[in-house]
Amino acid sequence: MSLLRSLRLRLVARPGSCSVQGFGPRTDLPSVKAGAPLQSPQPWLTFHAGPWLSSSASSKELLMKLRRKTGYSFVNCKKALETCGGNLKQAESWLHEQAQKEGWSKAAKLHGRKTKEGLIGLLQEGNTTVLVEVNCETDFVSRNIKFQQLVQQVAFGTMLHCQSLKDQLSTYSKGFLNSSELSELPTGPEREGSLKEQLALAIGKLGENMTLKRAAWVKVPIGFYVGSYVHGDTHSPSLHNLLLGKYGAVVICETSEPKANLGDLGRRLGQHVVGMAPLSVGSLDDEPGGEAETKMLAQPYLLDPSITLGQYVQAQGVSVVDFVRFECGEAEEEAEAD
Repeated sequence: MSLLRSLRLRLVARPGSCSVQGFGPRTDLPSVKAGAPLQSPQPWLTFHAGPWLSSSASSKELLMKLRRKTGYSFVNCKKALETCGGNLKQAESWLHEQAQKEGWSKAAKLHGRKTKEGLIGLLQEGNTTVLVEVNCETDFVSRNIKFQQLVQQVAFGTMLHCQSLKDQLSTYSKGFLNSSELSELPTGPEREGSLKEQLALAIGKLGENMTLKRAAWVKVPIGFYVGSYVHGDTHSPSLHNLLLGKYGAVVICETSEPKANLGDLGRRLGQHVVGMAPLSVGSLDDEPGGEAETKMLAQPYLLDPSITLGQYVQAQGVSVVDFVRFECGEAEEEAEAD
């Protein structure tokens, strides 16, 4: 007896049953109650064979192409193509719409659950650098590529926002975006909608509460340099030049002439900011100790505590003018402390 025939017999034989996992409602089968509609508990997750679905190679190719492009399950992709009559572009849009609806529903249910884990993302392009923080509930989800892709989208959205600001730079500029401002940013030229819609999709796929916490951006003119460091950074080829980790820092330096070692110098300064957590830059005249412990230039240099950070940068011929430091989850901890 064929598999399809046996499944049909089970449908007829089971009172009150009208569907099997992987199959949607069948209008050609008799119902137990006359006139009772046959329904599936999750309509968008089920399918029935439509007229376009044949065993032809072109149909299978469309199905595989849609699945590779969207990452959704075989069942959902088949349902999408059946619903949209085999139109690949419409099927992709339909899948995203359904997933977004599912995501908003899950987001509403999960709202209020604490999001202490997550990642800091750092992206540099030309004279612009951005830092973003995206939070989730568990470290397990933060290691998922889909979550990391969300961080990438947030970093790209922040970068595009910063680059759209038409300002004539005579000195560096720095700005911050809070959670609400970040959520309203457009996703970018390759995707429609805003970042909050991408957040809903990610929540729907991964099943955890997530938050677009904050972002910072820095733009510098000639004569300035931005050093950066991400602690515990991970780098995936699919994420281009985005760096991910639990701590991130950017340090803005001014230099009178180009230097060959600026990359290494910027990384060391970023390490110092991450490790020593200064609250301000301070000045070279600050005496070490006491109230100056939170001033960057007066702190013992992380990689050589026998000298101050100020003494180290003086010897390198650069001036530190500003910095930004992000620690994943610190805003949540501060809120709990208050």
